[in-house]
Amino acid sequence: MANSIPEWNTDDLPEPKPLKWRNWTSFIGPGIVMMGIQIGGGEWLFGPEITAKYGGGLMWVATIAIIVQVFYNLECGRYALYCGEPVFTGFMRKAPGPMTWMMVMLFLNLSALIPGLSTHGAAILAALWLDRPPTAEDKWLVVGLAYACLLGVALPVLIGGKVYNMLQAVMTAKVMFVLSFCLLVGVLFVPLSDWWSVFSGFAKFGNVPVENSQGEETLVNAVGHYWQYGTWPTVALANIAVVGAFAGYAGGGGLANSTYSNFVRDKGWGMGQKVGAIASAIGGRNVQLSHVGSVFPLTPENMRRWRGWWKYILTDQVLVWAPGCFIGMALPALMSIQFSQYSVLDATGLSWAQALITADGMRNAPGLSPVIAKLFWLLALLAGLAVMLPSQMSIVDDFSRRWTDAIWTSSQRVRNTLKPNQVSWIYYSILGGYVLWSFVCAYLFSTYGTPKLMTVVIANLNNLALGVTALQLLWINHTLLPKPLRPRWFQSLGVLACAAFYLGLALLVFVEKQLPEITKYLAQYGA
Repeated sequence: MANSIPEWNTDDLPEPKPLKWRNWTSFIGPGIVMMGIQIGGGEWLFGPEITAKYGGGLMWVATIAIIVQVFYNLECGRYALYCGEPVFTGFMRKAPGPMTWMMVMLFLNLSALIPGLSTHGAAILAALWLDRPPTAEDKWLVVGLAYACLLGVALPVLIGGKVYNMLQAVMTAKVMFVLSFCLLVGVLFVPLSDWWSVFSGFAKFGNVPVENSQGEETLVNAVGHYWQYGTWPTVALANIAVVGAFAGYAGGGGLANSTYSNFVRDKGWGMGQKVGAIASAIGGRNVQLSHVGSVFPLTPENMRRWRGWWKYILTDQVLVWAPGCFIGMALPALMSIQFSQYSVLDATGLSWAQALITADGMRNAPGLSPVIAKLFWLLALLAGLAVMLPSQMSIVDDFSRRWTDAIWTSSQRVRNTLKPNQVSWIYYSILGGYVLWSFVCAYLFSTYGTPKLMTVVIANLNNLALGVTALQLLWINHTLLPKPLRPRWFQSLGVLACAAFYLGLALLVFVEKQLPEITKYLAQYGA
């Protein structure tokens, strides 16, 4: 095999604790972290934009996105349980070798180089400081706070023993606060008709936007239209980039899903217990990480333990992560349907307004007393801050740990010179460089682009990355894993559906949005 990564070590699979309530801390972890990451820009920015425009009629897009991502995540967990390595290390084990796949990984990881969520978080901080939405005159206050946010989100991962431990603590707190607030608002202020609109929207498969005779967009069901008229409706693609971004942020999105394998390892599930974790700068002196993974012989005892660990993955994904994704999409959408109509920020054209629309709608909503309106304005801002900044923190960690694991395993020089307890040197070096680059990128987009453009670009790049790596994931799990542990046919079909869904969205957005611009540019300057 054409690569420079050493063969796996061999050891017996650890015994999993029984899946009982008294052991709940052992089997709750990676799914909660992923759920905390998931409640991010898509749910707070594009979910409300989609539901404010179309009601709950396009929530079925999120249903497909979440279901196919469950299949993707399960296969990431399968690989990590078997060898204790993240899936990107598995990609690098295949020909033509680590350097080629690192270049591919860099291309697919371009979206992580755009720090969009911290800029939206900065706008929310500015609103808290000013007690009003920031205006165009407050641009440099927002930009300055964006720099502070980029620095601040890197601080929590310095402590905790394992970097993963701090992520789990932060994301658990985020999930509890944000969803509790959204549920409170939904119960107190949102009528049952809107609850039905959103939750029934998850099952309204085939609804698509079309233009009516007045040039306005409305929703029709494509299958129903064909049944009635014998032709398919002409889909209005003016907002296809936003719809693509909505799908890209539903669930995990992009390479964030592949990090599930890193979390499985760092949590100590399966052979991850034999491999180790990335240590934090403070409190992680005794935490070690092997340079290569470790696999187990297929003895009857190890196969029994494997089935126990596989129940952990199924429980984590099917009973924790997937339901959390649906709730995380639905509850912010309920708030948006009820309150975004009262916001005046859409008319301002401010680039950061999307993060503040729901809170501004609460501030201006008729029927609320000044005290209640002020209270919920502040709570909505705090919830938005809890959404944006931990998600940006997860992106900083995600980028840093992905490249740390790649270098830690693939570089012979690193394997020969750094001890298992020194992996944090690489992790924090990459993290520091990433934060410095984020300062540059935030300045460029603040000067020449917009925060919303940042998140649209990120989400649609994520679609391409998720589609490509879904195919790679099937490749390694069907070739590197022993036959008894490989995915079954229906699991493989689920991952193929993930690849088709996200690559199809990426292609559609490219054809409708990027290709015309490229053609126009070539016609103008190529002549």
